[in-house]
Amino acid sequence: MQIGRAKRAIQPAAVPLVPAPPLSLPLMASPSLQSSGLADHLPSLMGPLVMSRALPSPHILVFDSGLGGLTVFREIAKARPDAQFVYAADDAVFPYGKIEESTLIARVLEVMGGLIETHQPDLVVVACNTASTIVLPDLRQHFDLPFVGTVPAIKPACAASKSKRVTVLGTEATVKREYTHELIRQYGAGCMVDLVGSARLAAFAEAELAGTPASDAEIAAELASCFVEADGRRTDTVVLACTHYPLLTVRFEALTPWPVRFLDPAPAIARRVVNLLGPATGSPENGSLTTVFTSGREAPAQLTAAMPGLVAIS
Repeated sequence: MQIGRAKRAIQPAAVPLVPAPPLSLPLMASPSLQSSGLADHLPSLMGPLVMSRALPSPHILVFDSGLGGLTVFREIAKARPDAQFVYAADDAVFPYGKIEESTLIARVLEVMGGLIETHQPDLVVVACNTASTIVLPDLRQHFDLPFVGTVPAIKPACAASKSKRVTVLGTEATVKREYTHELIRQYGAGCMVDLVGSARLAAFAEAELAGTPASDAEIAAELASCFVEADGRRTDTVVLACTHYPLLTVRFEALTPWPVRFLDPAPAIARRVVNLLGPATGSPENGSLTTVFTSGREAPAQLTAAMPGLVAIS
């Protein structure tokens, strides 16, 4: 796979909103959602079921507010090394968790419109929990294109928990969303689910990649509320409901008061992409990666370093 950089950075608040070119993929409501009754409870969040088809060397856009989406990109690149990737980070306004909801919706629609017009992806992965829980319904309404979102992995966490005590660790915006609360009601499976919102961990993850890591004490302070012991039960699973957080998993594991499983949604997202686009059919040598940062900065060295085996190109 080759790595390049987009020739033109997207300037904040200067990207035209345009419709994506129509796809020939048929869209339909998901039967599994209809039969489960979830569609009745989450009409604005239920995305269309795009019938899968095998695409050789598909164009895949992975979008995040910063470098957290690397955790998702890594898994997708393993599954589809033959794909033409664009990794787009809206870092000009990072972090998304601090932006008012209506402003964030307008911002993401604007930036996404420019990215779709420029790169013509076959599929978009919104590798950001905050953007997914707030903007995904609007993206699906505005663009005739399949979107794969990133939502808290509450269902598998509760199903796998032995103590039936689970924590969802996300940004403050994600844990406040009705989307997240509805997932708990639907899939809590008799678990006690604690919600913990952090205003600092996403920035700590970016700092970790930049070689300026936060101290153990700073990270421990953000994690403290995740570990609950009550009524003879301890938290045994923590859902990482922000794609930045898996970048800190090693740090997290060193700071837990007892053994805890940290659940990363990235492998499930990669499986969904393969379900929609099919497995790899071409040579990994056909794959490529272009990076776009809305701040206009160069792709940091950590981006290439995080992707061992890729060959950088100018």
